[in-house]
Amino acid sequence: MPKIELIQGDCLEKMKDIPDGSIDLVVTSPPYDNMRNYKGYSFDFKNIAKHLFRVLKQGGVCVWVIGDETKDFRESMSSFQQAIYFCEIGFGLLDTMIYAKKNVPPTYPNMRRYVPSFEFMFVFSKGKPKTFNPICDRHNKYAGISKTGDTQRQKDGSTKSVRGYIPKEFGMRFNIWTYDVGKNKDTKDKEAFKHPARFPERLAYDHILSWSNEGDTVFDPMMGSGTTGKMAKMLMRNFIGIEIASEYVEIAEKRINESL
Repeated sequence: MPKIELIQGDCLEKMKDIPDGSIDLVVTSPPYDNMRNYKGYSFDFKNIAKHLFRVLKQGGVCVWVIGDETKDFRESMSSFQQAIYFCEIGFGLLDTMIYAKKNVPPTYPNMRRYVPSFEFMFVFSKGKPKTFNPICDRHNKYAGISKTGDTQRQKDGSTKSVRGYIPKEFGMRFNIWTYDVGKNKDTKDKEAFKHPARFPERLAYDHILSWSNEGDTVFDPMMGSGTTGKMAKMLMRNFIGIEIASEYVEIAEKRINESL
């Protein structure tokens, strides 16, 4: 069975005890500006980011799920600012992915903009990523049909003939991932809804599957209700989770212990 370690406390302090280069993958979602009330706890983003770089192995990946608050008809742009800072301290931005939500709130006439229905999933790597297990679930209607006579656009605008190929039935998915959200949609686990903000279980599952292997160590420094830990256990990865609120640690512990 995977090794599971749940730690209650301030992640900035508790991360100091995690050895350098000991983590294979981080999957987490930090507080979004002032969009949720996390028991009044503060969020020292820059120092947390530095520790994440330190504890990750060379080739390790950090998945950072983030959104922006809109106030006075302006988005905060915190997501972009954080992405830039990650790169300033040594990370590479491997992919800017989108988490699209199937279920969105109703529109309101006074919004003066389109209804937001997605969040960013920034995928950072510490050097060349050591693991990538692509999820191939995109059905190709042209599977088995020889593709000949294709062309590829060149930098100067001209086209060049490329070698034909026969597509497989299922190709690698694209970097926009869509999930159901809401009660009994992103999880059937009632305990999870005691936390004010969750990401879908399948989102964590898919990232853990993509960027790690069995026996690797997955880390969530802001564990919340323990979704990342639950999925890590299901996928036979070791897990370390830190959460400052004791009541959320209890929720995470129960969810992870009861998972298959």
